Amino acid sequence: MFGLRLFSGDDYDEEGTDFVTPLTIFFALGIYLVFRRYQNNRNRPIPFRWPEPREAEPGWQSIVIENPSLESHKGMEDLMPPFRPEGRRYITSYDPATGLHLGTIVADDPTEIQQKIEAAGAAQKEWRQTSFAQRRRVIRSLKKWLVENQESCARVACRDTGKTMIDAALGEILTTCSKMDWIINHGERYLQPERRRTNLILSYKLSEVHYEPLGVVSAIVSWNYPLHNAWSPILAGLFAGNAVVVKCSEQVIWSTQWFVGAIKECLRVCGYDPELVQLVCCWPDAAEALTTSQHIKHITFIGSEEVGRKVAQAATVHLTPVTLELGGKDPAIILQGTNIKKYASLWMRGVYQNVGQNCIGIEKLIVHSSLYPDLLEELSDRVKDLRCGAVLPQVADDYLNPVDCGAMISRDRFDHLETVIAQAQDAGATVIGGKRHHHPYHANGAFFEPTIVGEAPEETRVVQEELFAPVALLMSFETTEEAIELANGTRYGLGASVWGPDQEECVNVAKRLECGMVSINDFGVFYLNQDLPFGGTKASGYGRFGGPEGLRSLTNPKAIVVDRWPWLIQTSIPKVLDYPIASVQQSWAFVSGLVGVLYADGWRARFDSLTKLMNAAGR
Repeated sequence: MFGLRLFSGDDYDEEGTDFVTPLTIFFALGIYLVFRRYQNNRNRPIPFRWPEPREAEPGWQSIVIENPSLESHKGMEDLMPPFRPEGRRYITSYDPATGLHLGTIVADDPTEIQQKIEAAGAAQKEWRQTSFAQRRRVIRSLKKWLVENQESCARVACRDTGKTMIDAALGEILTTCSKMDWIINHGERYLQPERRRTNLILSYKLSEVHYEPLGVVSAIVSWNYPLHNAWSPILAGLFAGNAVVVKCSEQVIWSTQWFVGAIKECLRVCGYDPELVQLVCCWPDAAEALTTSQHIKHITFIGSEEVGRKVAQAATVHLTPVTLELGGKDPAIILQGTNIKKYASLWMRGVYQNVGQNCIGIEKLIVHSSLYPDLLEELSDRVKDLRCGAVLPQVADDYLNPVDCGAMISRDRFDHLETVIAQAQDAGATVIGGKRHHHPYHANGAFFEPTIVGEAPEETRVVQEELFAPVALLMSFETTEEAIELANGTRYGLGASVWGPDQEECVNVAKRLECGMVSINDFGVFYLNQDLPFGGTKASGYGRFGGPEGLRSLTNPKAIVVDRWPWLIQTSIPKVLDYPIASVQQSWAFVSGLVGVLYADGWRARFDSLTKLMNAAGR
């Protein structure tokens, strides 16, 4: 009579059929479907439109600038905008593959930069209160838009940098989608309050770390990947609850305005203040308004060592933390027995991707002497067939031009490149190419010949300096020890790769390289995996972006300690230690006994300390 009756005979029909079980399953399924629909509606991306600029369309025509530069407007009146604020400076944007004028843009002055920082700070006060689910929805909406508009985005990047569509797809679209996917799937895990371990003396306490937004963070980024370099710090900063002020390179203000505009439009459509993200484009002498601002709580810098040092120095005014990624001289060590044919395509991509304007591009191929002739022959045969040119057609509805190597960002470094390559040749190096390329149809394009430099002496500038150009530098070695010395023999230490038939041997070599990242029998994959930190050592900078380390660097990690059982036990001061101290000798005996109980080596010593502590407490 006291048992629990779960079912009665009324639950079955005359034939003994069970009605309760299917009704229960049906009811539970209904609840699940309603909940699932609610979650889908709550998390689904919000579509938005951001029209492609007409300048990116195939066949678009404009003024062709002879010997274009960022200040071409000074010598060509017709490049100036119709409305010209008095006393302001301008930046000329142009297609480096064709010289076509894209626009002349008013450069920000210090007052405008300060206003943008303040506007971002005001918008961040509301944004920091958003949930991770709300932030994920914004990023999911951006990912949907990018995937659906990837061709337009690639064309915009090509128009402003001269790169090829394939280089844009790999370096701009694929990497950015990987970044967003990681943040959506894993970002919250690394920003949630995190329980930390405690020790014996605090066993009645709970310890946590809370990752709080910093406020307004900044990113000063380079020109080689305008979409990815702008979006990557914005995505991480937004997900961490911050506002973001991005300063792009003057070379790519035209495309970056459009890429950042898409993010601002997405924020607006999702119901948030688009002022949360700001874009600054200024000449270097105005940049200190950003780097010395007391309202900027973190700076991520991607660029040259020279400028990076200036940014780090300026940031000391308010002790603003800085992450520096300053490029490198990434080596690829090719060990004895490596299959040259198998990996040649990867080495070609590693060297000539984005015409060498790639911070983790392969700058040195350090190959075992037995493989050197085969590698030189293989690369020489391939390089002579590479085609330079502008990928976007000059006629509407025409096919994309079959181009392997696009333009470099400008001609500014051509004299330097030709000089250091010629110096290497004078010192005994084998050189294939090594000069600017005069395109028959694009006389104003910034093209440089895909180049091979073989066996340059280690002290030459071509070996020691980051070239950031389509140059494959081949160096031979006899012993693994010599290969490691050659790899570590520059002031840089960003990335590297090791190639060989024995993976364990490759890993052992990788562990001895002075750098931040290494791929084994592959090129640059440590960046495509966004769960990994990205950064280097030595003159390649410090700090990390990417992965949990990069995401958390944009937060204030706040330690919070609470009572585990506040109703049972809380910290109290023993009478022997309470102010005013009654007996120094007695209080010292108590504290030293406590230390021994907790940390003495061996149970006998701990027991003796316990006796000492109890005697001191009982006096």
